[in-house]
Amino acid sequence: MALLKVKFDQMKRVKLAQGLWLMNWLSVLAGIVIFSLGLFLKIELRKRSEVMNNSESHFVPNSLIGMGILSCVFNSLAGKICYDALDPAKYAKWKPWLKPYLAVCVLFNIALLLVTLCCFLMRGSLESTLAHGLKNGMKYYRDTDTPGRCFMKKTIDMLQIEFKCCGNNGFRDWFEIQWISNRYLDFSSKEVKDRIKSNVDGRYLVDGVPFSCCNPSSPRPCIQYQLTNNSAHYSYDHQTEELNLWVNGCRAALLNYYSSLMNSMGAVALLVWLFEVTITIGLRYLHTALESVSNPEDPECESEGWLLEKSVSETWKAFLESLKKLGKSNQVEAEGADAGQAPEAG
Repeated sequence: MALLKVKFDQMKRVKLAQGLWLMNWLSVLAGIVIFSLGLFLKIELRKRSEVMNNSESHFVPNSLIGMGILSCVFNSLAGKICYDALDPAKYAKWKPWLKPYLAVCVLFNIALLLVTLCCFLMRGSLESTLAHGLKNGMKYYRDTDTPGRCFMKKTIDMLQIEFKCCGNNGFRDWFEIQWISNRYLDFSSKEVKDRIKSNVDGRYLVDGVPFSCCNPSSPRPCIQYQLTNNSAHYSYDHQTEELNLWVNGCRAALLNYYSSLMNSMGAVALLVWLFEVTITIGLRYLHTALESVSNPEDPECESEGWLLEKSVSETWKAFLESLKKLGKSNQVEAEGADAGQAPEAG
């Protein structure tokens, strides 16, 4: 028995075709929106690719761009089919291709749903990517004279200013790396020598941060050196006083920024997916309603449309049987090829 059977007369078929034509062209616009969102996200990720450890983060924007292009192509074609469905002569050329096209539409909807889920679930991989990328970026902050790394200081400084953050997890991350280039150190100074000797790796570590960590909203002039030395500054206690530095780490700031972007894009993609599913269901009803017209010479006769020709369980069983038959036919062909090769070898 057919699933969700609906009766159609000529007027209902015409209205269904016209409504689907309009919805398909609206979906073309939605595909352009998806494409634009993916392109925007890709540009935003490329802006800060220096502080990202790998290219896995580009999977979501690339997928959104691909889904946007496919949406425009499929819905343009579906709009043409719905327009030609009003004319029996024009519809005849689409008739053999409509069922395969519906199968492709179902696969497209599944792919779009997976991309939508990726938009919501990418936070974990993005967090590890940013953690390693920012750590490496801070390590190369001092290499202003090294080719390929000379831009890293500007990148980190602009990042900390734009996102109002400091370090990877916080400002203390700068205490653990040498962020001042040897070019600007006076090695004849006793203080510099003592600091380098006191470190196992021979690095010049200070309890200070770059200028880009300073919070301009603070009423006190920025204290960026000797942050843990209370005696170095007047009326200062680093444990109780609110420091005039950005408190948040850049990893959390960037993660929140990109997560909010991808959640918004995921919500838009989810709405587009629901719209695409509705169109696919409508196309299925239009296809079956036109196929079941009892008298093609009488366009005003009634017909029936349905979502599935059989029940869900019967459809699933038929699908599994077709897969088994396909597997057996491939096995027989492989055995036939092996039997043909044996006499040649003899």
